[in-house]
Amino acid sequence: MPLTPAAGNAPPPAARAVRPMLLGAALALPGVAPTALADTLPERQVGFRWLHYRDAQPGLDRIRVDSPSAWFVTPLGGDWSAAGSLGVDAVSGASPAWHAAISSASRISDRRTAGDWRLTRHAARSRWTVGALHSDERDDRSRALSFEAAVDDEAANTTWSLSTGFANDRLEPVAGRAGAGTRRFADVLASVTRVASPVDIVQVALGAARHTGDLSDPYKALDRRPDSRTQGFVQLRWNHHVDGGTLDGSTLRTSYRRYRDDWGVRAHTASFEWVRPLPGGWSIAPLARFHTQSAARFYYDPVYDPVLGEPFPPGFLAQPAASRSSDTRLSAFGAATLGMRIGGSGSPGLAPLDARIAQAGLRRTF
Repeated sequence: MPLTPAAGNAPPPAARAVRPMLLGAALALPGVAPTALADTLPERQVGFRWLHYRDAQPGLDRIRVDSPSAWFVTPLGGDWSAAGSLGVDAVSGASPAWHAAISSASRISDRRTAGDWRLTRHAARSRWTVGALHSDERDDRSRALSFEAAVDDEAANTTWSLSTGFANDRLEPVAGRAGAGTRRFADVLASVTRVASPVDIVQVALGAARHTGDLSDPYKALDRRPDSRTQGFVQLRWNHHVDGGTLDGSTLRTSYRRYRDDWGVRAHTASFEWVRPLPGGWSIAPLARFHTQSAARFYYDPVYDPVLGEPFPPGFLAQPAASRSSDTRLSAFGAATLGMRIGGSGSPGLAPLDARIAQAGLRRTF
């Protein structure tokens, strides 16, 4: 759904009236704007980003991640454009202080280099993109291919999009469980984005993924997961742009996501964000995000075997080959921003975790 008509593709009067008022709302919602600009060539841009992440638990300064990256977008002439990025992730810190096979005193240090490239053809009412990605770190090498298509309707008010990707990972653990392994991933995402009014955009997205291979954590001796995983989700988004009044130019972003997989995980995520422009080209965006999920059916809480003790789960001797994991990402939990807590009691025995994220970037258009 192009917000600026391409040459020779002028929209009907109704569509032309919608676009100018909707521009702020469309660009304020990540994941909607790229689709909305499906058939227009991008401006030439270069940029730099720096992402900083740090988390901690009581008495333990745990993980720190610094991730600088550079990116570019450029038209190539005719109906083609190219884009790409290159980044480095530097990770250091200690392993978590909760029922893991590795002690919380263990230190972690790793560096990952990743890059991706995309080539796009822009047609009158559509966009077609192919891409490739590589990621290399000490114990994991990943290669991936992707394809995306986006098509507008004749009124240029609705965009249908379909994307798919395939990846292959080569695992070479440097400690923990011995032996190399492979993982294969395939996913597909379909969405429809609609200009519902001069100040509203709505989007419905459906996604599915299939993972096969060695899906267990190679650094946890007792982590044994099924060799396949099928995931699915539905996501709803709504953008409302305020035109006029004391809140003129601001945008409300809302989204809801429902997730499930065949490991037994069920999750709900809702988010709300208010983007308020400030003088000098700045903006402020307070947000709230709420997430709750159930545990995987083979997740076990830190209640250890009465004979073997920790970190062995109950019943280990009776079923030594059964699927099991103490990975907290597979536990039941609820989370909220602003220090709030939601959901049920979750999984007991997990130490509290505090995290902070900071991001800065520069962009040059020419």
